[in-house]
Amino acid sequence: MAKLYFRYGVMGSSKTANALMVRYNYEERGQDTLLVKPSVDQRDGARFVASRAGLSHPCIYFSDLQAMPEPDIQKYACVIVDEAQFLSREEVRWLTHLVDDLNVPVMCYGLRADFRGDLFPGSAELLATADIIEEIKTICWCGKKATCNARFDDTGRVLKEGAQVVLGANDQYIGLCRKHWKAGDLGPDHKPLG
Repeated sequence: MAKLYFRYGVMGSSKTANALMVRYNYEERGQDTLLVKPSVDQRDGARFVASRAGLSHPCIYFSDLQAMPEPDIQKYACVIVDEAQFLSREEVRWLTHLVDDLNVPVMCYGLRADFRGDLFPGSAELLATADIIEEIKTICWCGKKATCNARFDDTGRVLKEGAQVVLGANDQYIGLCRKHWKAGDLGPDHKPLG
């Protein structure tokens, strides 16, 4: 039976690299996958997914997936969605249709919460409806598990207010443990931007 997966982690935890490795593993075994991302994510270019580790692959937009005839979707061994936090609740509910009614596994990768500690709508729906929820772990500068996404400005000050989504600003985010996120402490080796 197909399942809906949500694999989440903080910035820099290799979520996209994991998604691309899963795609590679399926295709290495002769099984086609469909790599998808929300169109709001333009940081790697149109219809392209790239990890900080250097892995990359073409993809389609979520709207392209929704426009596909269902028999075409059923030809794929699985659908892999990167940056799933940017999906709406309705889009996540549509993914459950692929899983429950079309028997197509769906693997979603994304952030759980934003830099303020608030859930993204897509992530909230995935946490509520996914069959399997897995954390992709990384560490804070102190060595503890990083659980929070910190956004910081050019002076190194951790921000707790502002727009939820700022794309293309990867160099202004870092994963921190809860203690250092609350304290706004980027660590002794952090250098201000610019």
